[in-house]
Amino acid sequence: MVGNPELALDPVVETLRPGALDAPVRWAHVSELRDPAPYLLGAELLLTAGVNLPVEPREIDRYVRRLADSGISALGFGLTPGTYETLPPPLRTACARYRLPLLIVPPRTPFLAISRAVSVALAEAGKREQRRIAVAREALTRAAGAGLGELASTLGGRLRAWVALVGAGDVLAADHGTPSPLPAEVGELLATLRAGRGIRSATTELPDGTHVVAQPVYPQATASHLVVVGRPGRFDGADRSILSVGAALLGLVGRAGSDAAGPGAAATALLLGETDAIGGEERRLVAGIAYRRGPDEVAARYDWLRARLDTPFVRLRPGPRFDAIVREAPEIGDLDRLRADGWLAVVASPVPPDRLPEAATEVELLLKRAAALERPVVAEAAGLGLDALITPEAAAGFAAQVLAPLRELDTKGDRELVETLRTWLAHHGGWDRTAAELGVHRNSVRHRIGQIERALGADLADPEIRMRLWFALRWAS
Repeated sequence: MVGNPELALDPVVETLRPGALDAPVRWAHVSELRDPAPYLLGAELLLTAGVNLPVEPREIDRYVRRLADSGISALGFGLTPGTYETLPPPLRTACARYRLPLLIVPPRTPFLAISRAVSVALAEAGKREQRRIAVAREALTRAAGAGLGELASTLGGRLRAWVALVGAGDVLAADHGTPSPLPAEVGELLATLRAGRGIRSATTELPDGTHVVAQPVYPQATASHLVVVGRPGRFDGADRSILSVGAALLGLVGRAGSDAAGPGAAATALLLGETDAIGGEERRLVAGIAYRRGPDEVAARYDWLRARLDTPFVRLRPGPRFDAIVREAPEIGDLDRLRADGWLAVVASPVPPDRLPEAATEVELLLKRAAALERPVVAEAAGLGLDALITPEAAAGFAAQVLAPLRELDTKGDRELVETLRTWLAHHGGWDRTAAELGVHRNSVRHRIGQIERALGADLADPEIRMRLWFALRWAS
């Protein structure tokens, strides 16, 4: 505004603090109130002709102090014949004391012209911002075709910042000019971000004045990769928009690369006989069955489940049914959202990759439990952590010994005693629900339970007996 020759605004030099003329202007507002401060939002160019300006220097000092505290960018004082033909000295003194930029508005410049000039400048700034975002979006989209490295470099160039794509364990998946190692404050910021839920971002300022912004590459709380950017200056609204575009593209490119490279490398190694191809980290098996009406056409797709579970290792089966191998157990909120979309899901105990087939047995039992409870089930919650107290060998031996009489009878005839016991316990001893799931008459269920009690020499009305049998069924391989 000061540089606009048509307005001819004259800044009072002694009132200008360093960088004052670079301060942003939110709006131009005219007020002749004796105390307009309560009605201001900050960053305004406030205009007054001094109609109600106090006479006493002390009151003028209070008037200016209140305006400075409100955060306005500058005070424009209009010289008006018959009112104030020169600038009141107490106003000049007070503005200099509180470092409030004071602009003299000549009689030939109406306040309306200033308001219009501000409005036009804001509109042009908005258009420039939108053009900048659009150009950046096009550049980032083109860079995405060249991979993560090129995309990170382009994002860094557009934001004039260093960029880091950080994966699980704070491992760099891609970067551009990133300080090595990452400052400790950045690690704390990432930990805070990972501990949150929903769509989120976090900011901090490093001791050297670097401003840092971090956000997930996907809006889900379970997103494994975070993008972090840092530079000396603050990030404005356009920067945040560009960062959001870059983060989404980094997530898509990274997901596409991992979907092709990760499973492809694992499958190749397994076909070559390298049984440790998946690595030594523990994994979890997640499975889901239809809940009530089941998933709709979108929720029943591979790519939908892959995005929700954050893993490419997903298999769809008729039923409908899905099985997935994940690194981290989905949060209970994520499981509840799956149920809302028609999937009743369970999560098995964490096991090394070579023991995933054992987890498949556990999952079948958990699915029956989930169907009986009509809610998601996680292995630790179902077993209350008792599995960790018993070695797999001891658990398998116990299960084989306890269930041996029933398996022997099952091999002699089509009785399905083990499956009947599993289903009956999952339904809390409910005859009708057990019969409906097994597709037999309720009297057949009663007859089979009687056979089981006689074969085991146990009273299934005893809750401790039921508990022992439930664990035997869980541990049966």
